[in-house]
Amino acid sequence: MLPDIRLAIRLQTLDDRVAVLTKEIAALPKHVAEIEQKLDSHNRRLEADKAALAANQRDRKKLEGDIQVNEQKITKLRDQMMGAKSNEVYRAFQHEIEFCQHEISRIEDRILDLMGESETLDTNVKSAQASLEVERKDVNAEKKQAEERTAADRKEIETLMAERAGIIKEMTPSVASEYERIRKGRAGVAIAEAVNGRCSRCNIVLRPQFLQELKRNDQIMVCESCRRILYYNPPQGFDDLVPESVR
Repeated sequence: MLPDIRLAIRLQTLDDRVAVLTKEIAALPKHVAEIEQKLDSHNRRLEADKAALAANQRDRKKLEGDIQVNEQKITKLRDQMMGAKSNEVYRAFQHEIEFCQHEISRIEDRILDLMGESETLDTNVKSAQASLEVERKDVNAEKKQAEERTAADRKEIETLMAERAGIIKEMTPSVASEYERIRKGRAGVAIAEAVNGRCSRCNIVLRPQFLQELKRNDQIMVCESCRRILYYNPPQGFDDLVPESVR
């Protein structure tokens, strides 16, 4: 195999790895943003439950105050009723007292409803607070892991790019230039292996004459279909192809 082909194969391996790492680095901030958004959504839900619980407590306090007002009114009406000059006036006071008592009963029923709602809200708030604390720790751990992974990926890319620069220097300038040109126009893949008489990238069958010339491995050739650099790996020796168990 031509030295330039061997170097190009290694170069493609490096470029493939750099592409994977670059994609991972780009994806990590999005992943962090998604988990932070989820955390924020749960936090807003908790704040809504807290607000509902506070409103429930305010309503109960107001209703308890309304009961006191009605109780005071009943006391005042009873005092006034004692001085009633006629049965008609007496019955009017009695009617007012009954109305206040009915109002107190209605308010007490509403307070009981609110107390039931309050228990559910209080349970939700406590559960959400506990879950949110665990989730916040998990998010912080994931963020730290993402930062460490990004730093490791960038360091690996630096190492790969340094090796890549060394390979480019070793290659014939025209071949290196052709590799770069093809790579940019073919989704980052500049070289492909001929396997079973086909280009392994575009899967097009190679012409017999073309394949014979390729097998000689004495020149740089490109696929007639996808225009990528093609190379041919001769079959291994018999001992390498036959499993040891059947030798």
